[in-house]
Amino acid sequence: MKIKKGDKVRIISGKDKGKSGVVLRALPKEGKIVVEGVALYKRHLKGGAGKVGSIAERPRAIDASNVARVETVKIQSALDAPVKKAKKTVKPAAGAK
Repeated sequence: MKIKKGDKVRIISGKDKGKSGVVLRALPKEGKIVVEGVALYKRHLKGGAGKVGSIAERPRAIDASNVARVETVKIQSALDAPVKKAKKTVKPAAGAK
């Protein structure tokens, strides 16, 4: 799986097609990812002593094949810099003084 946590992705199929978001979790063994603000479901939370119950929206895992990574500008590092070519030294011809 080439999608990692923190990647910006766009949904290419399913009910949320066209939406985009950041990957919150990657589940490589299952081939799924959790994307921020995509595939939300409502979780009804029970109230406790002195607390009121609530309805929370949580993101659900979606298949990694349903997303495409959005290319972003990479941060340049010294390792990404182009390699400089060594200067050629001219050796004098044999017998020439």
